[in-house]
Amino acid sequence: MKNIIAFLILFAFWIALTFSLSPENIITGAAAALVTVILFGRYFITDVRKLFQLSRYFWFIIYFFIFLWACIRANFDVAYRVIHPAMPIKPGIVKIEISLKSDIAKTILANSITMTPGTISVDLVDNILYVHWIYVSSLDPEVYRNEIAGRFEKYIKKIFD
Repeated sequence: MKNIIAFLILFAFWIALTFSLSPENIITGAAAALVTVILFGRYFITDVRKLFQLSRYFWFIIYFFIFLWACIRANFDVAYRVIHPAMPIKPGIVKIEISLKSDIAKTILANSITMTPGTISVDLVDNILYVHWIYVSSLDPEVYRNEIAGRFEKYIKKIFD
């Protein structure tokens, strides 16, 4: 059942991306979705019922705008640091303890942090995420945890855990 739903989602995504219902496109999309499910099906969502919980989609939309706003702010912050004559940077690697349980949630958090300018996820060991940060503003772990991961983690938890 899980693989059938994964196939249907991938096939629908293919059709949405190509925006064509020609026979060649349908055959290619079905073949691509089938090969993907056969090769990577065991890595997909383990609990299919989560796909049908509408609250997860609501929180995804909220997360999208939170992430977009964080990226805009971070872009201006990095631009300020590059343009400023004194180049006010204080780089460092910070250790953040995260409370996410699923691997996909941890991956989404690490990628969200990496896609936000000024931070790069370096390593994830169990529930510890190491992040290179362009400006370590505090030595208090709770402060930089809230500043880097706090804005994302609570929404990711609602979507994936």
